[in-house]
Amino acid sequence: MIIPSKNAERQDRPPDTNLVPDSFKDDYVQGALKPFLLSGIYGGERPVLPMIDLTLSKEAAIPAHIFGMLYDSWKPNVEEEGTSVFLQGYENRGPNNERKKIYYSALTPDLYGPMYAEKIKRLLDQLFDEQNVDKPLMQQYYQSYFDMYWDLHLGVRGDDIPAEIREIGERFMNVIGYWYPTRRVVHDNYMRVRQLRDPLRDWLGQRVEDVDEGRIPNPETTFVHYWVKNGMPNKDIIFECFHNFLAFSQWGNTLYNIMKDLDAVTGEPSVRSWFEKTMTSGPDEMDNSPFTPLDRFVMELFRTISPNGGSVSSLAAIAQFFGAGYTGFSTIITPHPETSTAPHHWNNPHDFDPDRYKTATTSEQNDETTCKEVGLAQCPFSKEDFSVKDGRQADLTNSAFGAVYGVIDGEAYPVCDDAGYAPFGFGYRRCPGEFLTVDFVKDLLRKVWAEKIEFRRLNIADAKPLPVAPNMVVKDDIGFKKEQ
Repeated sequence: MIIPSKNAERQDRPPDTNLVPDSFKDDYVQGALKPFLLSGIYGGERPVLPMIDLTLSKEAAIPAHIFGMLYDSWKPNVEEEGTSVFLQGYENRGPNNERKKIYYSALTPDLYGPMYAEKIKRLLDQLFDEQNVDKPLMQQYYQSYFDMYWDLHLGVRGDDIPAEIREIGERFMNVIGYWYPTRRVVHDNYMRVRQLRDPLRDWLGQRVEDVDEGRIPNPETTFVHYWVKNGMPNKDIIFECFHNFLAFSQWGNTLYNIMKDLDAVTGEPSVRSWFEKTMTSGPDEMDNSPFTPLDRFVMELFRTISPNGGSVSSLAAIAQFFGAGYTGFSTIITPHPETSTAPHHWNNPHDFDPDRYKTATTSEQNDETTCKEVGLAQCPFSKEDFSVKDGRQADLTNSAFGAVYGVIDGEAYPVCDDAGYAPFGFGYRRCPGEFLTVDFVKDLLRKVWAEKIEFRRLNIADAKPLPVAPNMVVKDDIGFKKEQ
């Protein structure tokens, strides 16, 4: 490999930050704006196997300008302030991806119906209440979203959530939605997040203790209950509750895109057709497939919508535009949409076809034999069980490519472990919230069908812009009506 030499005139020249508004705080310029200018984000390859190589690390794998929202010092301080599994390299997660399995212990599919469904259905009931007919729906969604969010994590909602705790979630969403730290809206919201982070940590510390000590009703209906019981460090539990603002942001993105696809006038005809076919043909009945018809329909929605654009990895830069010294970070995006529609994975990659998952390979099937069939000498990841300590008969294991799944009361709950199904990531990096998100959408679609909800664009000249995901702001111009 030939590495180009550096331009001598640019050596040691820092990025020019003199052109930013005077109102930008200096610590923000140094802690967020400068790292942003020094860093690069690059599109990576489309994997052939459902796996990301460990060279592309998950350690501190987040665009550099975000760290100031997560840490006081504007850079990772794991020992004192904790971290998220989403920011941990495989080598730092304990044996056989243990930290991922502990996180996943709160999100296994057996918990959804008895523990979480009521909280999510409450949000859906509020969203599709008659008083919201013909109103912009995304505003209504976010009015109930943080009640659901904190109820799922900690069992609190309504007046038990202080105003400043609601505010920090909204401010966080504004930062990641508008994204670029050169913008005033990002600066102002970013600095407010930093002001509110200490009150949030104090509040979270008390609420986590309340869950642990059983001082709330039904603590087993919270994520924190399972994280505590299965050994997640307390500081990491607090961090996960905060970092999940980012992880859960894809729910708003997903809701918006589903409404757009099902729009009665401008939606996708194939999606609407498959939706009717699925809901009139036993949507929840098993039919000699690992997944029900409704599972498959939702999976295909995710493959085509792909609310998460890619798996983020960190890779130290060898050379950097501004010269010698600190070279910044390179953020590598292993793309989800491009992989999900790659022709080397599917014969019909651009068709909306839920039946493709009738024969797709699952995590339970990907074992040592599979590895040898594709020409590997051995499994890339050891298949070791983590037995939960929360009273359930549940083992959390993984495929040969690292994808974590559960075996609960002797029944396996595998995921589609094919690189062509990419919306939730690959291998050991697979999103542990996959089943929860799929079940949320299944309940959304059941309600839409049962109540004959019809989505449609509203004639709003100045529709309010709303941030719904990283670097994504949408016009809130979709509403609904109910057929009589």
